Amino acid sequence: MTLTDTRRQAPEAVVARALTKVYGQGDAQVHALRGVDVAFATGAFTAIMGPSGSGKSTLMHCLAGLDTATSGTVHIGDVELTGLNDKQLTLLRRERIGFIFQAFNLLPTLTAEQNIRLPLEIAARQPDRLLFDRVIETVGLRDRLAHKPTELSGGQQQRVAVARALISKPQVIFADEPTGNLDSRSGAEVLSFLRTSVRELGQTIVMVTHDPVAAAYADRVVFLRDGELVSEISAPSPQSVLDTLMKLEA
Repeated sequence: MTLTDTRRQAPEAVVARALTKVYGQGDAQVHALRGVDVAFATGAFTAIMGPSGSGKSTLMHCLAGLDTATSGTVHIGDVELTGLNDKQLTLLRRERIGFIFQAFNLLPTLTAEQNIRLPLEIAARQPDRLLFDRVIETVGLRDRLAHKPTELSGGQQQRVAVARALISKPQVIFADEPTGNLDSRSGAEVLSFLRTSVRELGQTIVMVTHDPVAAAYADRVVFLRDGELVSEISAPSPQSVLDTLMKLEA
């Protein structure tokens, strides 16, 4: 059985059905999502792309429970997000979801190790020492754990953020433009770590990006235009991603 066959048979980590999101009322209405049906397999790395204003960030926010859909459903595993109250959503995000943002979002008074352990501290959970060691090795931070964010480069700060997202063993990690504040070399390192976490740790990652090079690290790229899912490609290359984007913007 090949890796591709295994992924085809893998259960779906995140599923959206007939997802719509409307902002405003009357003549000021903006339809950010228009009946999106999409699923993301467990243990796969998927990128979401599209022209500016296509709805890609809105889709991620609705999938992650950071924004409320106007209609339709979102499931994380066997849990339907769209029926949860605020307290239940907070608990689900804490227990099942990891986040990586463009701005790192590290606490400046904490060391790298303390920032990484923070989700476990908040949830009053003991760290899995074997997993902690494996994550630290995966992101290459062994000699930087005692450093505070101001003592780290941008790429190292984002690697701390990646480790923080991985350490709680979330069902899915949502990454929102994770390389947007990084130079090309640091960005490539972070993307390699994300891909390794999928290959070696079985992590599920859904990433919004505008960068064809970043998207090419994924197993699959789905494309939005005007709030609708319009295309997708597997085993992407930077050129195939760029070609698809150019067709959408034509």
